[in-house]
Amino acid sequence: MSIDALKSRLPDYAKDLKLNLSGLPSTPGLTPQQLWGTILAAAVASRNGEVITAIADEARQHLDEAALQAAKAASAMMSMTNIYYRFTHLVGNKEYATMPAKLRMNILANPGVDKVDFELWSLAVSAVNGCGTCIDAHEREVVGKGLTKEAVQNAVRIAAVLYAVSTVLEAESALAGETRAAA
Repeated sequence: MSIDALKSRLPDYAKDLKLNLSGLPSTPGLTPQQLWGTILAAAVASRNGEVITAIADEARQHLDEAALQAAKAASAMMSMTNIYYRFTHLVGNKEYATMPAKLRMNILANPGVDKVDFELWSLAVSAVNGCGTCIDAHEREVVGKGLTKEAVQNAVRIAAVLYAVSTVLEAESALAGETRAAA
């Protein structure tokens, strides 16, 4: 499967998503590793099997094994930490934010790729998961390590497009099932 296959599965009402999805591989301001790692990490965060499979197939053509594993690890780790830190941010009792998280995050010390790339992928996943605390922390890290605001914006745009594609494909699948059940 490929990005083109994903585009072909999108309904007519999602034409803008098709156009945005088409443009992802030519996103400016990111190295190929940053680009494809962001695309893969955001796809995994989208939780849609069809999107994950299509993106992983294409990402394998652009990333070495260490980068593939690191992009998936960024998504895995952030799926955990985004829940925790979103809770500490949103809960009324701010004492929780002062308590140690006690979550293992060893991958941060040695992600297997340049740390700025891993931080960028973590930022994209945090955007998908809606954790403002993590978004702020990872944005500061990547800009502090020399990435531009355009690079940050592009990573979040990639995450937004892949999440929207995943949402539409899930909706269409559910609606098709509903149609079959009604028949």
